[in-house]
Amino acid sequence: MTSPAKHPFATAIASSLAVVALSGCATSTIGASAERGEARLAEMLAGRTAGEPQSCISAFADNRLTVIDETAVVYNAGDTIYVARPDNSLDTQDVLVIERTGGQLCKQDFVRTVDRTLGFTTGVVFLGDFVPYR
Repeated sequence: MTSPAKHPFATAIASSLAVVALSGCATSTIGASAERGEARLAEMLAGRTAGEPQSCISAFADNRLTVIDETAVVYNAGDTIYVARPDNSLDTQDVLVIERTGGQLCKQDFVRTVDRTLGFTTGVVFLGDFVPYR
């Protein structure tokens, strides 16, 4: 029997299969995280009814802003909970840095994510409209 080192093509196939297998694990992890995020959001919104989407909301207390993994940014205004679903992925390991252009939180505000531990920028988030739930 010959060793894989003597057959570079066999080594390349084995490496490719390993990459495919690992990417499948990452996809299933993201899928599971998204399912947990959707379940958490549904729990937060239980008994509430969606209103008309808004491009901006009055959001004065940043400590009322919550990131739900792979799902949404939620602002709890007391009687009303606003939900903005981003165009891309979110992770609670990242900190949202929002550069507001005025006194409101708007979907066109520049939002970037920063690594919680090391402080470097990890991405940009594009928020959708804020849907109020009462």
